[in-house]
Amino acid sequence: MRYRSEDQLDLFHARASVVTPRDAQDLMSWPFFSLAKSRRVTPIDFRMGEVSIRVEATVEHGMATIWDADILIWAASQIVDARDNGLRTSRLMAATPYEILAFIGRGDSAHSYHRLKAALDRLQSTTVATSIRQPAERRRHRFSWINEWKERMDASGRPLGIELILPDWFYAGVLDDALILTIDREYFGLTGGLERWLYRLVRKHGGRQTYGWSFDLRHLHLKSGGLSPFKRFTFELREIVRRQPLPGYWLALTIDPDGRSRLTFQPNPPEPYAAQRTPRARTTRAVK
Repeated sequence: MRYRSEDQLDLFHARASVVTPRDAQDLMSWPFFSLAKSRRVTPIDFRMGEVSIRVEATVEHGMATIWDADILIWAASQIVDARDNGLRTSRLMAATPYEILAFIGRGDSAHSYHRLKAALDRLQSTTVATSIRQPAERRRHRFSWINEWKERMDASGRPLGIELILPDWFYAGVLDDALILTIDREYFGLTGGLERWLYRLVRKHGGRQTYGWSFDLRHLHLKSGGLSPFKRFTFELREIVRRQPLPGYWLALTIDPDGRSRLTFQPNPPEPYAAQRTPRARTTRAVK
């Protein structure tokens, strides 16, 4: 496969050193990925205010999942770390499968390697059209999460490395400091699609704010882009709140005075003495 680019991209070799995980805020805030482990081909068609997102999948590979997005987190982390160390970066990246798998907390077995290739296929075949970061309201940027990818093998068929090209839309967002956040490495240990999506959303909106944040459950259900009905979505949220699996955050379900259910979250552990300084909020009661 030959890479064709008007920019004649230079090859950026990923660094094997320990790199801080970083995520792109646009991907953390909006529904770009399937949250299910089963194959999804039903498109995501999301609109909220001026934001529109259309994600389409092929029957052969299915839609890119939130686990596949770990590869994009790896790429973003590599690019930001290299840039901060004065190294030249590029949309054309090279790494060994072991380097990627080790970063995202996967084993280096043959099974893990085959899963990595399947994830790359889904990222390449999934297409996205979005108005996010577009100058005109009706203009959409269309791309795949990976433009192209290939693997290099030795004479005996053992993998030597992987090369991939990232889309302009993603690469530009990664290079913008305001659009990148560090995430907890324990994120890669989260096994459920909903709890992974919820951590990224909480990290994006709650950040390190002392007093936390909250979301109406109907609003959350819409933002997830999932196919589960609202009743099932609420049940799964209750289970997540019961288990408290999100690293660095404490979750709670409350009911507003008007009867609407709400998910609240705040840093865990909270800043010392924060409760004494918390301003009076509207009355809510906990959901038991």
